[in-house]
Amino acid sequence: MTLTASNITCGYDTSPQRILHDVSITLTPDRIVGLTGPSGSGRTTLARILAGLHIPDSGTVTCDGQPIITRRGRMSGAIGLLHQSPRAATNPRLTLAQIISEPLRSGPHHMVIELAQRVGLTADLLDRTPVQVSDGQLQRACLARALAARPAYLLCDEATAMLDPATTATLTHVLSTYANTGAGLLAISHDQALLDAWADTRVDITDLHPHPV
Repeated sequence: MTLTASNITCGYDTSPQRILHDVSITLTPDRIVGLTGPSGSGRTTLARILAGLHIPDSGTVTCDGQPIITRRGRMSGAIGLLHQSPRAATNPRLTLAQIISEPLRSGPHHMVIELAQRVGLTADLLDRTPVQVSDGQLQRACLARALAARPAYLLCDEATAMLDPATTATLTHVLSTYANTGAGLLAISHDQALLDAWADTRVDITDLHPHPV
């Protein structure tokens, strides 16, 4: 059982240069892969391709041996994506409770409370909207939302970049605990020291290119 991107090549219409060239990576259950690399090296693009949100020019992505179904704005339920900016990833009109419960389809209130507690959100915050909470509190809600969907693979794209050390420690602990339940995680970060302490293995995306681009 794996989430595998094979021989991915991808560019954008605005640039003749390929961002990703013949890149392959595999995520396995119960393992955290740390992915680092310079800005503009295609780490976010690769995460979006793995999530089914961006179609590569060539190459394939399979989830547990089956090709993922790519639909604009949708991703396989087996794959979750935790963004760097929680404000860009949430509806400003929703409360934190509503954000957390989005994958639950109006699930029981006690499940929202339990998920909030797992990520360190107190009950008094759940009725607040994004503008009424800090970036760290909103990112905790986004993590709770991601966990609510129970994805087999969770892609974390610089998910701790905007957070203070205490919130970073909380989120990485929760994510490590989730990986220990059998989930595969991709942790994208500029912080190599963080990845060395958090991930089971660290990979630089430039090393995934078989040839210079």
